[in-house]
Amino acid sequence: MEKENKYLTRKAFAAAFPHTLPVFAGFITLGIAYGVLMQTKGYGVLWSALMSAVAFGGSMQFVAITLLTSVFDPIQAFLLSLLVNARHLFYGISMLEKYKGLGKVRGFLIYTLCDETFSIESGITSPQGVDRGRFYFAISFLNYIYWVSGTVLGGIIGKGLAFDTKGLDFALTALFLVLFLEQWKDSKNRVSCVIGLFSAALCLFIFGQTNFVIPSMFLIFSILTLGRDRLCF
Repeated sequence: MEKENKYLTRKAFAAAFPHTLPVFAGFITLGIAYGVLMQTKGYGVLWSALMSAVAFGGSMQFVAITLLTSVFDPIQAFLLSLLVNARHLFYGISMLEKYKGLGKVRGFLIYTLCDETFSIESGITSPQGVDRGRFYFAISFLNYIYWVSGTVLGGIIGKGLAFDTKGLDFALTALFLVLFLEQWKDSKNRVSCVIGLFSAALCLFIFGQTNFVIPSMFLIFSILTLGRDRLCF
């Protein structure tokens, strides 16, 4: 039984790995950038690793660097975290059906669900002969390890380097662009891609650069909810 479980797990990881390669490239690069930035602010490798392993917040971790290096305001920190991560509410709900009936592994899948993992898992199903729960676990686990490993590497590299870190956080934008293009390749996802672009552009025009994210999310959610019977995905 134990040998069979190991075989099924290896099979799931082998099937999942190719799907995570774009995330690997992005997370290692972005993680290194984050680790270096943490190091330049006086936070060593251990802090970078713990922040990534426990918080696992991606863009919020970059924002948290500012919070850690300024006068602490708990209310501001809470509201900022809520606004930055509000998108998780929307795509987290949409994954409930996919994660249904997966047992103990479901908790880990929910905890490690990030934008990139959602982008992969929402668009694919487990291959024939591969256990569904193990397949989704493999994707989530690999992406999680990529991010933590990248930040550890960045913290180590940052110890011996002294250079201008301005622009390093653009790696996050580049990663989202790659994931968008991957979704666009599948014609079934193009309607939702266009809705996302339209909603973001409209809210950017109305609310401005600093306030458009949350309205965009509500607009996307409203369009997809109201048009779920008419739109073809």
